[in-house]
Amino acid sequence: MSQAINIKNKKAYFEYNILEKYVAGMQLTGTEIKSVREGKVSLKDGYCYFTKGELWVKNIHIAEYALGTHYNHDPMRSRKLLLTRKELKKLEKKIKEKGLSLIALRMFISERGYAKLEIGLAQGKKLHDKRESIKAKDTKRDLDRSLKGLG
Repeated sequence: MSQAINIKNKKAYFEYNILEKYVAGMQLTGTEIKSVREGKVSLKDGYCYFTKGELWVKNIHIAEYALGTHYNHDPMRSRKLLLTRKELKKLEKKIKEKGLSLIALRMFISERGYAKLEIGLAQGKKLHDKRESIKAKDTKRDLDRSLKGLG
């Protein structure tokens, strides 16, 4: 059942330093999972927050299912994330004491057919860190080009 659905949030790696990664299940409706399987998802501004000990993700856009009727979902609704109680308490503690954020990094379909969201415990980068990231990416690209020309 493994499908090639692997939607990434490329901007997250530029804007944040990712300290830890977690894989969480998502509570989705029927039309949402069908749209995810079609790959119609945007993680650009997705972030997670805690409410009453539960972890929710906000600002993930899952497009309405084309063949959905009046049962179609709201594309920008908040969705509950499923993690173990131990992981939830650990994350909530880290976010409160250090001022870190939980960012949506990647969405994929697991081997069993469930939608999973990879979230990252992130710390925001400063402007000079972003410039260093751009410089490192440019040098890597130049090196790859020169190696490609030799081979």
